[in-house]
Amino acid sequence: HARPRGPAPLRVETVRRPQAELEKLRTGVAEGRDVVVVADDATVKAGAKFPLGIKKVLRAQEIALENRLPIVYLVDSAGVFLPLQDEIFPDREHYGRLFYNNARLSAAGVFQSAAIVGSCVAGGAYLPIMSDETHIVEGIGSIFLAGAHLVQAAIGERIDNEALGGALVQADISGVVDHRHADEDACFATIRSQFEKLALAPRAPFARREARPPAHDPEDLLGLLPVERSRPYDAHELVARLLDASDLDEFKPTYGRTLVCGTGWIEGHAVGIVANQRSVVERRTGLEPKDKELQIGGVIYSDSADKAARFVEICNQKKVPLLFLQDVTGFMVGSRAERGGIIRDGAKLVNVVANSVVPKITVFVGNSYGAGNYAMCGKAYGARFLFAWPSAQIAVMGGEQASRTLLAIQLKNRGDEVSEEEKRARLADVQKRYADAMDPRYAAARLWVDAIIDPRATRRVVARCLEACATNPEIPEFRTGVLQT
Repeated sequence: HARPRGPAPLRVETVRRPQAELEKLRTGVAEGRDVVVVADDATVKAGAKFPLGIKKVLRAQEIALENRLPIVYLVDSAGVFLPLQDEIFPDREHYGRLFYNNARLSAAGVFQSAAIVGSCVAGGAYLPIMSDETHIVEGIGSIFLAGAHLVQAAIGERIDNEALGGALVQADISGVVDHRHADEDACFATIRSQFEKLALAPRAPFARREARPPAHDPEDLLGLLPVERSRPYDAHELVARLLDASDLDEFKPTYGRTLVCGTGWIEGHAVGIVANQRSVVERRTGLEPKDKELQIGGVIYSDSADKAARFVEICNQKKVPLLFLQDVTGFMVGSRAERGGIIRDGAKLVNVVANSVVPKITVFVGNSYGAGNYAMCGKAYGARFLFAWPSAQIAVMGGEQASRTLLAIQLKNRGDEVSEEEKRARLADVQKRYADAMDPRYAAARLWVDAIIDPRATRRVVARCLEACATNPEIPEFRTGVLQT
């Protein structure tokens, strides 16, 4: 089949978090092979490891392991940023986890290649040496457990870094490094040739067929979502601009209608769609024409949760990857919803999504509020890849409700009366701070999503992810445990 155009970028956008830029994370293609690339940025704090930078490398290793993608480390780091060592060094998801993952990736047969293209000091020296093959560039690459200053302070030996752990020492004398190169170009050319020689692993048995363009132009996605977030739109119009031939085989189209579920193809990859319907819909309650009630778009009701849970189960039974399109304000509330068992039905959906074993990809299209985020496969629920449109908002609740709730708590704690003018000023301040935290760039800067993407690129990006997911042939048995029914 034809290779999709270009790599899907995964480098995280950064908001007030310059330490995130110490690590660059991308997926791409090297000699026809999908690969993950992690590169230290020595132009910022000498490439020292910050908490968020470590989180970023861990995410890269997670992507590599889940999808059985080879990974390249371009190492040029001064090691741990000491002023923040307590946030970097000792905990489970801190610096040591990088080397733990090194070992697990190798044991899983995921090829890791490391290029030492600068100083590689202290704990950072283990990452390239625990990789499967290690390269070093003459004149700029060096690797040692302790640099020249620390060696002198510890044992009184005077030596420069090149003589301590430069390319000649580590490749020709100690044998710690596998390949020595005259320059970076030669180093990278050798790494590419190694990927070309990698054995072709078995692929997952997901259905494939020849790709077809959508019947509706993906360019239309830019104008699909209303400017006012509360206004409705039809999720079928969104899905039609993602699927091959705009053809959705919809599941239970007349039941649980605030969620649109169905199967289709994206650039020839079979996929199951779970999308929040933002239009107001009618629910039939009896046999008479008048026996209907309205349901609010973007809200998950008992019937829609029940439908989606069953659809996710079926996709796991049929081995069809899942794509979640989030624009959800949460679950329905109120006495009627409680008496109808909304907690039970919502819990069933969350359980099934959590235990789903087929690849899951999530796109935050609009709202992603509260438990709706969980039910629609948010960050905590094991999505292989997560992306956000610029229109996305991720929060416990909507900005208006949250701002008024926070203001009420502030005023209650203060205990005295304030003027209406001061209330309005305080509300505006709370709204501003809350709106900043709901911005998709805020989410991306904290790795809640892997990238912010142009809506028009959604189809291509998802197809690239489905291609990557298929490189892992292992699909565990699907089991949910105890479900309330």
